[in-house]
Amino acid sequence: MNQERIFQVLESPHVSEKAAVVADINNQYVFKVAVNATKAEIKKAVEQLFKVNVDNVRTLRVKGKVKRNKHGFSTKSTWKKAYVRLEQGQDIDFASVD
Repeated sequence: MNQERIFQVLESPHVSEKAAVVADINNQYVFKVAVNATKAEIKKAVEQLFKVNVDNVRTLRVKGKVKRNKHGFSTKSTWKKAYVRLEQGQDIDFASVD
C-alpha cells in the first residue's frame, strides 16, 4: 500500500471518552476512516504507519445527524470509524509518527 492511500484511509484518531476507556481496557484505538475503506486496508495502513501488529479491526458507520436551522433541515455527513485492536504488548504513540 502506498503512502498516499494510507493517509486517505486513516483520516484521524477519534478522541472521545469511550475511545479512551476502550484504549485503556482492551488495547484498542479508534480512528476516523474513509467511508470506502475495507478492514484489510485499515489493518495494512495502521501496521505500516505505526509499525505495530494488528489483531483485528471492527468498523461501523456513524449516520449523520439531522440539524434544524433557519432555512429548514440539513444533514451532517455520514462517516466511518474503526476500532483497531493491537496484539498484546503493542502500543501506538501518536507523537512519534514518521
